[in-house]
Amino acid sequence: MGRSVRIHTANWLTGGVHVIILYVALHAKSAAVWPYALGLMSLVSFAAWIGNYRRLRQIADTPLSNIATAAQGYVEIAGYAEIPGGMPLTSKLSITPCVWYQYEVHEKSSKDEWVLQDSGVSTEPFIVKDAGGLCVIDPEGAEVVCSRKRTWTQGNYRYVEWLLLPRERVYALGDFATVGGADSELNLAADVGALLAEWKKNQPDLLRRFDLDHNGAIDLKEWELARRQAVREVAAQHREIRMSAGTNMLRAPADGRLFLLSSEIPAKVRFKYTLWAWAHALIFIAAGGGTFALL
Repeated sequence: MGRSVRIHTANWLTGGVHVIILYVALHAKSAAVWPYALGLMSLVSFAAWIGNYRRLRQIADTPLSNIATAAQGYVEIAGYAEIPGGMPLTSKLSITPCVWYQYEVHEKSSKDEWVLQDSGVSTEPFIVKDAGGLCVIDPEGAEVVCSRKRTWTQGNYRYVEWLLLPRERVYALGDFATVGGADSELNLAADVGALLAEWKKNQPDLLRRFDLDHNGAIDLKEWELARRQAVREVAAQHREIRMSAGTNMLRAPADGRLFLLSSEIPAKVRFKYTLWAWAHALIFIAAGGGTFALL
């Protein structure tokens, strides 16, 4: 299962940490805990500010590209989501046709609190298409900004579901690569070796094709014949691959940079990250100043 989170989840969790710290400080018997509580809040917000500012810069510094002309590497694309060929994906809770989903199931405890019992996220690839081309999105490891959320309650259970639907506009930021096509990186020697190894696994067929003297063994001359045939077959496969149009793919960057999928426009996403960055910066300064003042 992929690491897939919605936008600001970490920010809301950070806010929850602040509330816990304040709760502990307010119920402490000594006022001496306040400098440490404020100092801890300042450190938490500083870490959150770094995370938000890093995401903001990666979004703002990456220009929007057309899929057909996008460069290989870290890019930003936008288009409309489509279901790939075959059976459409359906969400686990509401059985809604979609291209991506995430869900949570909570149960009410004896203390009248909602406790997470089950959660999951889809990792099936889907397609984003713009006016010039299409790109296969591998959502494994993505941070997903999803505004389509459903919550409902049945008995002691609460169900939450987030969806990206077919024909919904999707903005994506990640590692763009074209698989196949004229620029394919192919290794003739390695592929020939792999094909010969595959042939060796099926000895009856290997003997039928290359045992010219029918003595039940492949000698050096016959093996050279098999090797030359493998070279011809692999070279033909490589020509076919290079003549194909290639498949565009967007996935998580290997260097750990932000991999973002969003149903909101880039400007709105940047605005939200800006607000959170400023909020955490202000808490960092205020709590840090309070720590020094009390000390």
